[in-house]
Amino acid sequence: MAKQIKTNVMRLLEQHSVPYTEHHYFGNDVESGMDVAKKMGNNPQQQFKTLVTSGKSGEHYVFVIPVNRELDLKKAARAVNEKSAAMIKEKDLLPLTGYVHGGCSPIGMKKQFETVFHHTAKTLNTIIFSAGKVGVSVEVSTKELNDLFPFDYADIIKHSF
Repeated sequence: MAKQIKTNVMRLLEQHSVPYTEHHYFGNDVESGMDVAKKMGNNPQQQFKTLVTSGKSGEHYVFVIPVNRELDLKKAARAVNEKSAAMIKEKDLLPLTGYVHGGCSPIGMKKQFETVFHHTAKTLNTIIFSAGKVGVSVEVSTKELNDLFPFDYADIIKHSF
């Protein structure tokens, strides 16, 4: 049996006694967070993706939303008191956060940026997000996460009509 790889996210959770459950998928036939949720057998409303933006002020912000939703940049900017926000370029993700596209986690970044979770996260017992490596996720209670680092909740997704 192959030795399980511990990610920095897992080490950080263990260091702070935050219980978690690992989720994995294998292969590279995923194109979206929805594909990840499906491959892992997870509810897409419980599987979250981590998005990094830059505000008009030049500050960076992290938004964590369900994989089946799209970030509303206007709502996101309002949630962090910015005039506007834009997604950072994929090539800037690794140097800024220490994570690659598809493996970005809201915890364990090089620097802790102001973070906002979509408000549905507080209605769930646990949420699932990247463990900092493509193909590996962790399931954690948001109550436990709140003890690890500060974050807010807001309505930051586009609504389809």
